[in-house]
Order: sequence, then structure tokens, then C-alpha cells
Amino acid sequence: MATELQGIPSSGAAEVTLGPVLFNWSAETWRDFYFRIADEAPIGTVYVGEVICSKRAPLFSDMLEPVIARLQQAGKRVIVSSLSETVLKLDRKLVESVCASDEMLVEANDPSSLFYLRGRAHHIGPLVNVYNEEALRVLAKSGARQVCFPVELPATSLARLCAVARELGVATEIQVFGRQQLALSARCYHARAHGRTKDSCLFVCENDPDGLDLTTLDRQSCLTVNGIQTMSHDYLSLMAEVPQLLDMGLDGFRLSPHSCDMVKVARAFDDVIRRHITPAEGQAILDSLDLNAPFANGFFHGKPGNLFLNAAE
Repeated sequence: MATELQGIPSSGAAEVTLGPVLFNWSAETWRDFYFRIADEAPIGTVYVGEVICSKRAPLFSDMLEPVIARLQQAGKRVIVSSLSETVLKLDRKLVESVCASDEMLVEANDPSSLFYLRGRAHHIGPLVNVYNEEALRVLAKSGARQVCFPVELPATSLARLCAVARELGVATEIQVFGRQQLALSARCYHARAHGRTKDSCLFVCENDPDGLDLTTLDRQSCLTVNGIQTMSHDYLSLMAEVPQLLDMGLDGFRLSPHSCDMVKVARAFDDVIRRHITPAEGQAILDSLDLNAPFANGFFHGKPGNLFLNAAE
């Protein structure tokens, strides 16, 4: 497995990136998804690894090395993502094993990962709450070389953090597509919804490739559940905001994987970043996807996260 320690993105070269698969896909589906990304998607950096549930990790462990090799052969930078919530002994073992590798860069998604990664080059994932300049400085001092900020940050905060990151020599990233990660729990709602416990879930989450939709008492769609994770029902789209994000100096435009045509999504964002098409044309491409849920961008504009506003609003 080739080393990635020299592949840290440098500030000023904006690229489309791909976050880790957050859902419980079959091993074959998971492998084929990344193989297609390697062969067809204009993506510079790809994150792989289990972020939500340590019980899922062994399901695709045999596929991990060939997937990483295929992505690297296609010229992608590969970062291994760590678990987002460390509760059980099994969780701690997974975090320790992921962080123990000296061949791959690691994305920390939980403070427990930072214990193992301190003093080493690493990335910070969106589930580590970097809300202010001081937190960014502390993480940079500990070895963070790229930070993906949380989706709930408004544009004003994001612009300030991007400016400080440039001073620190830290690359920046933000999710621009996909369901928004809102909360984590020690309990597995996905299992509970089917009358099971977290320990005896029988991997029921595999039935929902984009998460389990929740509705209110009057049958209105509101949220989505993915194992221990609560997500938005809507899909984030910051397509219209790409020019503003470029002006901020953002380095990475992260897509969160879903079962839709992610190559089509990646090409649309890449074309807008490179100014081959307008943001409106890019959004029209996203509108053609069969997502069965609306788009949202409210957090970016300092509004409720489920709203979808025009860039000028």
C-alpha cells in the first residue's frame, strides 16, 4: 500500500473531495462505488473507512485494501476516516487500529482519535466541532493539516476560519452536497425502530441505503436516521454558493456519498468550480437526480438548516 503522507493538499488549489460512505452498504456495493469513483469522477481526495458503527467495519474490511489501491492508481489522495463516537471497547480498538497506521493519513472524527494522532500530520473531520479560531490554532499545533468544518457554520464564521487557516498553513474543506450530519447518540435508533437493541441489531440499517426517513405525527418528513446518527431529511446543496466559497479560499468541496449518481454530482461541482458552467446550470443537474427529498442550504445563510435560499437572499 503506497504511502499518502506526501499527499497533503495545499491551499489555493480548489478540488472536489468525497467523504466516507456513512451508510451500511453491502461490501460489493461499497467496493463497486469506489471503483467507479476511481475510474470516472473528477475528485482529488477520497475518504474511506467506517465512521458510524464499529460493528460495520468488518463487513467490508477485505475490500479496503483493493479499494485504496484502485483509488491511488487513479491518482486520488486517500485518507482513512476514524470512528465518530467511541463508547465500547470494540470502538476503542477500531480507533486505535486506524490511527496506528504510519502509511495513511487519518481523518479524526472524534477526540479519542486526536490522542493517537497528536504530533502527526492528520485531517480533522466535520464531526469534530471547530467553531472558532482558537480551536483551529490548537488543532493545527497538534498536527492538523486540513479541517472540514461542520455543516452548521454560517458563511460569516466560515470566512473568518478560512482566513485564519491560511495564516496557519491549514487547508480547509466544507460539505457541499448530501444529507447533513446533525447529532450522534450512544443508542442506535435504527435498531430500536425495528424492535431490536444495539447489540442485537442484525444490521437492519442495511435496508436503508440513504438512511431511515422519520416523519412527524402528521406524516411530514423531518429527519433521517443512520444507525446512531441523526441526519437531515433534506440534501445539502451549496452549488449556488460555490463562487462565494472560492472567494473565501476554500480548498475542498466535500460530497457526502449517497446511492444516487455521485459521478454526475462530482462532475457538476467540478464544472462549476472550474467555471465551465454556471452555478444555476450546476443546480439544474442536481435537480435532475431522483433524491425524493428537497435541497437545503439554510445553515450557510445563518437561517434554519432545512431552508433552501437563493444566494442573493
